[in-house]
Amino acid sequence: MKALWIVIFWAVMVWSGIQPKDSFTWFLEVLPALIGFVILAATWQRFRLTPLLYLLILLHCVILMIGGHYTYAEVPLFDYFKEWFGFERNHYDKLGHFAQGFVPAMIARELLIRKQVVNGAAWRNFLIVCFCLAFSAFYELIEWWVAALTGEDAEAFLGTQGYVWDTQSDMAFALIGAIVALLSLCRWHDRQLQTKGIGHV
Repeated sequence: MKALWIVIFWAVMVWSGIQPKDSFTWFLEVLPALIGFVILAATWQRFRLTPLLYLLILLHCVILMIGGHYTYAEVPLFDYFKEWFGFERNHYDKLGHFAQGFVPAMIARELLIRKQVVNGAAWRNFLIVCFCLAFSAFYELIEWWVAALTGEDAEAFLGTQGYVWDTQSDMAFALIGAIVALLSLCRWHDRQLQTKGIGHV
């Protein structure tokens, strides 16, 4: 599994970096994936995650790389969706922000359980949702800082497409993603934690 994960990651990364729509945007979008790869490599021996988490992280990285290659406002498949359903904008960025809540929610869940940070599922889920919202808000601040420092060069990175509520809707999609992850994956996640000899509370 490890070898396949690495092959898929770097195959998509290389494809993503071949003549991207905007080189600066590509760098900004794939940087979190590269940072994530370094962290996973550094923690592989001493804090190996569940297979579910590695799969989710890879999917999130692929979403970032695709967005980096085309820019989030111009991913072809979502341009087709725009035409088919009469949307006013390309909604690939909303998929990205949904994943920005969905995947970190499960990462946070595993860390909280394995490190025994908090007792009780209700408090744990509350803190996970709060973390995902905070993470989403911080990412929006990063987008603002990049735009302030680089001006028009960051327009593709922001991907607002003229939508006045883009920032708020991005955070809303991250919130939805976190809630959906907790509702749909907890049992699967618990089973994988139990195979590691880790119970849940």
